[in-house]
Amino acid sequence: MAANLDGQLVVAISSRALFDFEAENLLFEAGDDRAYMALQESRLDLPAKPGVAFSLVNKLLAFNQPAHPRVEIVVLSRNDPVSGMRVFRSAAHYGLGIQRGVFTRGESPWRYLRPLKAQLFLSTNETDVRSALAAGVAAARVLPLSARASGEHPFEVRIAFDGDAVLFSDEAEQVFQRDGLNAFQSHERTHANTPLAAGPFKPVLEALQRLQQNPSGPMRVRTALVTARSAPAHERAIRTLMDWQIEVDEAMFLGGLAKGEFLREFEPDFFFDDQAGHVANASPHVPAGHVASGISNL
Repeated sequence: MAANLDGQLVVAISSRALFDFEAENLLFEAGDDRAYMALQESRLDLPAKPGVAFSLVNKLLAFNQPAHPRVEIVVLSRNDPVSGMRVFRSAAHYGLGIQRGVFTRGESPWRYLRPLKAQLFLSTNETDVRSALAAGVAAARVLPLSARASGEHPFEVRIAFDGDAVLFSDEAEQVFQRDGLNAFQSHERTHANTPLAAGPFKPVLEALQRLQQNPSGPMRVRTALVTARSAPAHERAIRTLMDWQIEVDEAMFLGGLAKGEFLREFEPDFFFDDQAGHVANASPHVPAGHVASGISNL
């Protein structure tokens, strides 16, 4: 019988999001394919340093038990197969249970998300991220120079999400950009009891809630909604989550305040936001990714 990943949270991740390949990537970006391969081959026995999403992956994999796999991490990379050997060796060095990978030698790998049934794709390549989002898969462009995750919560996967265009649709954001703040607040007050449509990351939050409701060993999940909304527009966001029967542990309605310092205190393993400015503000403090979704990213 063929193997399948049914019932698992499947996360596809590029090699640069998982490991620090920034020095090697200079050759790759220069278009010197052979030199890049030769450099990676010469470093096969040198484990790569952890990258921006390493902590997230490491903690998610800790939910797995030998007889009960719950999370599958698949490397989905523009790297070549030779460089893929270093990725797998580096993963084994850190004890990461990663067995599957697709390496496309410069071609876009996003099309393999469908057969993998991936719920989340993390990559440093914006084109691949946009293609994944267009195909209906939650995806974020990882900023490789983001701060690394705190080590203060070894048994908690901590993830922070923006609301509009990430967890929710960008319906309200369209009103804000077209008509301004007062119109936005009036619209959200009027529609407070009408749940927002789902954004690209709703399935990810649902999968995390399943992990939280059925914990495995000491591992737990802690989630936060970190949004520029404020009262009275906060109510629709909360009621939407209630309608979805999804809980978040913390909610920050910041009314336009910069998010970075609040995220620094929450100490997430990753933060997702559709606004490039919010991601840039967060990245010196926490691992961050840009979700190129909604009207702000046309």
